[in-house]
Amino acid sequence: MEDYQKRMKELAITLMHLILKSLDISEEERSRVVSAGGASTALQLNSYPFCPDPNRAMGLAPHTDTSLLTILHQSTVNGLQIFKDGVGWVLVSPTNGSLVVNVGDLLHILSNSKFPNVLHRVVLMKENQQRLSLAYFYCLPSDFHLSPLALNSTQMPLYRSVSVRDYVGIKAKNLGKALSLIRF
Repeated sequence: MEDYQKRMKELAITLMHLILKSLDISEEERSRVVSAGGASTALQLNSYPFCPDPNRAMGLAPHTDTSLLTILHQSTVNGLQIFKDGVGWVLVSPTNGSLVVNVGDLLHILSNSKFPNVLHRVVLMKENQQRLSLAYFYCLPSDFHLSPLALNSTQMPLYRSVSVRDYVGIKAKNLGKALSLIRF
């Protein structure tokens, strides 16, 4: 587990550098974000047992992750779905040897919504197998003050500056509406 977490942290740091670079964020600002006093990380192991009647059970309710990024390894059993505007819920079928990367709320804010967060859920399927997943959450420290970084001279920030701690508190009280509460 420790080795897996170490490798996921290295991958998350690499991905964050690439994402921030794609937004034309300066090297100094990228370093400030990626090495902001030590990232907060968590590894969550999920188990969805076989269910003979999946219509009578819930896997994981629709939500967005608070993190910058979530790196997900899923077993070969289907269940993860993302919501796509104009389409609805779309199945993200597991591919052997691949990882799923979800953008979380914190990256959504930092990128001024250029990298939108991903509304997702897990539904139980009529497969006679247990579904397993490992979710690695890569977050900023709770005292980090975040505000949109990906701005040019013609863009206005969509979100007000807020500490990670305050945003987490807002989201805890207003689940699906947290971003709208800090939006200008």
